[in-house]
Amino acid sequence: MRDESVTVLVDGRAVQVSAGTSVVGALVQADRLHTRSSVSGEPRFALCGMGHCQECRVSIDGVAHRLACQVRCVEGMRVDTSTGRMR
Repeated sequence: MRDESVTVLVDGRAVQVSAGTSVVGALVQADRLHTRSSVSGEPRFALCGMGHCQECRVSIDGVAHRLACQVRCVEGMRVDTSTGRMR
């Protein structure tokens, strides 16, 4: 069986992952371990991996607040981790 890969853009950086990898997996490969900030400004990242905690919210292809743990990577996908960060 051939391992197919796809290229996704994570904060503008091309990352190659195996087809079917979760967006959280792509974020880890891209060393982007900060998807949002808590009210007190502390960095947050995926916790539960099943969509309950909501800590992995990112913008995917321009749609804000998608759960990175619940979405699988597809070729050309654009992921922006700055969506949930407080400024």
